[in-house]
Amino acid sequence: MIRSLLVFILLCSSFYISAQETGENSLGSWHMYFGTNKVSDNWSIHTEAQLRYYENGKNFNQLLLRTGLNYHINSNAIATLGYGHITTDGTFEEFADEENSKEHRIFEQFILKNKVGEFLFEHRYRLEQRFIDFGDRTDTQHRARYRLQLTLPLTDIFFLNFYDEIFLNLQDDIFGQNRLYGALGINVTKNLSAQVGYMKNHFPNANFDRLQIGVVYNPDLRAIFKKE
Repeated sequence: MIRSLLVFILLCSSFYISAQETGENSLGSWHMYFGTNKVSDNWSIHTEAQLRYYENGKNFNQLLLRTGLNYHINSNAIATLGYGHITTDGTFEEFADEENSKEHRIFEQFILKNKVGEFLFEHRYRLEQRFIDFGDRTDTQHRARYRLQLTLPLTDIFFLNFYDEIFLNLQDDIFGQNRLYGALGINVTKNLSAQVGYMKNHFPNANFDRLQIGVVYNPDLRAIFKKE
């Protein structure tokens, strides 16, 4: 466990040092909640809320609310159809030319899971249809996302979590962004966990550093729905 923690600290340190070389100087923060609420053996409801800041806990950047209906094909494969509402303040210091927007987003998603030794892998494929309102005009955009996530249990309580996710635009310039993430997590209960980590968010013309604080709560609601 100690060796794994040292590797994690070194990785985060190297990410942070390299992150200071280019892009925005401020360390922002993302505060996140995710939930998978099982309502039957094959169906669950996805719930999600994210509050994002340009700086650590201040200077609002984005509010993201997302929900979806999951179909569990088996324990290692999940298909999802969902909707998201996103409010964005695109202005901050040297990025003052960016615009504010409100977005309605539809997404289709497929998750595959597998295990190699102690390592838990998750492949997430997502398509998004984005309907964006800039106030004086509207725009429709489409993009594809792929995320490879790796989770390593350290004990029954602590774990490490890493992922890399690439965003590809289906119009104009293909590359949209890339997110590289590393975190230390704790299993509070069987259905509740928390993570604290660092994300490097790379865009074509800028790099952003983000502290991430996330809570995952997956209550099993099957007993309630069976009574109804």
